[in-house]
Amino acid sequence: MLQRIQTVFLLFAATAMALCFAYPIAQFTAHSLTIDQVMVSDLNLIAHDCPNMGLQISEGSPIVEVSQRGLIKTWPLVTLALLGVALGVVAILLYRNRVLQARVAMGGFLVSLVYFFLVLIWAVDDYGKTCSVLMGTEAPSVSWTLGTWLPVVAMLFFFLAQKAIRKDEAKVRAADRLR
Repeated sequence: MLQRIQTVFLLFAATAMALCFAYPIAQFTAHSLTIDQVMVSDLNLIAHDCPNMGLQISEGSPIVEVSQRGLIKTWPLVTLALLGVALGVVAILLYRNRVLQARVAMGGFLVSLVYFFLVLIWAVDDYGKTCSVLMGTEAPSVSWTLGTWLPVVAMLFFFLAQKAIRKDEAKVRAADRLR
């Protein structure tokens, strides 16, 4: 049935993965080596114009714009985020087959886990190195944003959904034994 708690958990997990497209993954702040200025750049899943891209912090220094297009290819992260959303929605629709629903929820958990580790290990490091080379700055400092932690929230909800599905399946099997 759709009115079970695992449906709510799966909906929250799919929403958390979908929100990864709305929030930047990380924000980089770099100090220029040649002139006295600080540049800020966001790492997003899909390249779009950021209002603070190339923002100058020190007064009177020129704005250095760095286009995110072409810096790093985020297609693995985009694919995993879309797959996480799709697995959440598919798991909601599989309410009649609890065993398969639990497996799909586990798949969503694993996709979220891989997404999170790719963000931590690959994307942030690669973007930081590329920014420092293109902007001619020292290694930028990283500020983690909401987009970094949304996959962790999705993992939590996928885990809770799987736990609730397994609990329902145990209740159904116990009821069948009593008949």
